[in-house]
Amino acid sequence: MAKIEAIRPPICRRCGLPFGSDPAANPGTLVCDDCERAPLQLDGLLAYAYHSGPLREAIHQFKYEDLRSLAGPLGKLMGNGWAILAPPNLEIDTIVPVPLHPTRQRQRGYNQSVLLARELGVALARPVVEDVLMRTKATAPQVELNALERRANVQDAFQCASSALSGKRVLLVDDVCTTGCTLEAACLALRASGANSVWAYALARARPGLHDVEHKSTERRRENGADYQGEKL
Repeated sequence: MAKIEAIRPPICRRCGLPFGSDPAANPGTLVCDDCERAPLQLDGLLAYAYHSGPLREAIHQFKYEDLRSLAGPLGKLMGNGWAILAPPNLEIDTIVPVPLHPTRQRQRGYNQSVLLARELGVALARPVVEDVLMRTKATAPQVELNALERRANVQDAFQCASSALSGKRVLLVDDVCTTGCTLEAACLALRASGANSVWAYALARARPGLHDVEHKSTERRRENGADYQGEKL
């Protein structure tokens, strides 16, 4: 039976991906080579597990089959993972879920990232702010796009409704991270409103190198007339 592929340290201090097969070869390493060359806009990115197997199926049911009751157990996984993955000196003032565009939220009836953020807020004893970061641009489903198209798709997609998060250490929460473009776009909006730092935490993330395969698979589903709603990231 397939198991959840939880991500565990040692991981890169910036992108949160595990180091190579022999991390002991350089025990002082905190940041991977990719992040040294091209660091993220985010201060750091973490994910509980890879987007595969039973977790992938659970997320699909949670988002597209109205199984909101999964927010509790999935949020608990994130809370447990945070205790293992987060740097010991990382301080967070507030949790902010990645918003949906109002049109998309009306269609779905809820924002799965808000539900996860509320569960994580309870686990970490931190307030959840849902009314500051706004998605002001209706974007195409990210799952249909390649990496460059994703970045262009979410450019300037977010704004902050007020400066309430100015000076705050923010934790962005989302369900799935594929390339990180959505999280980085949201991060830029938070920084523009004065946020002191912005970390991101996703329930699941794509395994490195698999995005192109998933993109081609999505194209095949569309060619075959499959009805599949797109991921945010």
